[in-house]
Amino acid sequence: MHSEYAVLAENASRVVVGKTQVLRLMSVALLAEGHVLLEDVPGLGKTLMAKALAKSMGGTFRRIQFTPDLLPADVTGFSVYDQKTGEFVFHPGPVVCNVLLADEINRTIPRTQASLLESMGEFQVTVDGKTMALPRPFFVIATQNPIEMDGTFPLPEAQLDRFLMRIDLGYPSREEEIAILERFQENDPLESLPAVLSPERILELQKLRAGVTVSAAVRSYIAGITEATRCHKKVRFGVSPRGAIGMMRAAQALALIQERDFVLPDDIKSLARPVLAHRIILRHEERTRGASAADVLDEVLAYVPVPVTD
Repeated sequence: MHSEYAVLAENASRVVVGKTQVLRLMSVALLAEGHVLLEDVPGLGKTLMAKALAKSMGGTFRRIQFTPDLLPADVTGFSVYDQKTGEFVFHPGPVVCNVLLADEINRTIPRTQASLLESMGEFQVTVDGKTMALPRPFFVIATQNPIEMDGTFPLPEAQLDRFLMRIDLGYPSREEEIAILERFQENDPLESLPAVLSPERILELQKLRAGVTVSAAVRSYIAGITEATRCHKKVRFGVSPRGAIGMMRAAQALALIQERDFVLPDDIKSLARPVLAHRIILRHEERTRGASAADVLDEVLAYVPVPVTD
């Protein structure tokens, strides 16, 4: 693993127990200039993990607790008329930061959810016709609890597609849970967690990621997978071109973290579920039968030929 990203994951692991793979995926998303949706039942540490990674990165951090009465201006900011100058003055919202934790994003109305689309896709915010670039890097970590449906507003497909990855955390093992109890018995280790990287260095690493080689064979492999999802008999809508680009960039990031300057087909296969599964929309009758996008993706990976690389 690239030494600096090893330090990032190790530092966050001082707070988060037993989630090395999840922290690695979040590091890949950061390096690929993408965003992450953490999804699982309450109490598994989604918010804690987001805070730990954000503190380890340095830079500015903001948290929004999404609620049904939250308005778009509460996210993006608003303009206020200044009587002294006779002009409107822009007051930036919490989205103007390096790391934004969008907590329980499915608890707010679609209009407010949509206020994040421009920021996530174009790294900018527009208020009252004026556009302002966001600080870079800009990294959104959103959380949602899929089992609590009362009073929630499921993210539409267009917004899900803006997330590079959707990650399920899963329950800790018995040994990990004992370690959690020990770690939090006397104090909260998050309070004293230091930053181990800077926004400037993260930008440099993102530029290095863009230079990682993706061969024609690997590009064809990615296109073969995405095309197969669109043609699958159980699928209504397959992976979009945005998803294919996201997969390429995530694979570049994984290669760089593993200290390679080229992408392997195995990088694509290992990232397929978190990067592509949430972009696949099954036919209604398949959903009622219990089919899942992840199972469809496994079928696709089983029959799309894997290229031989040098």
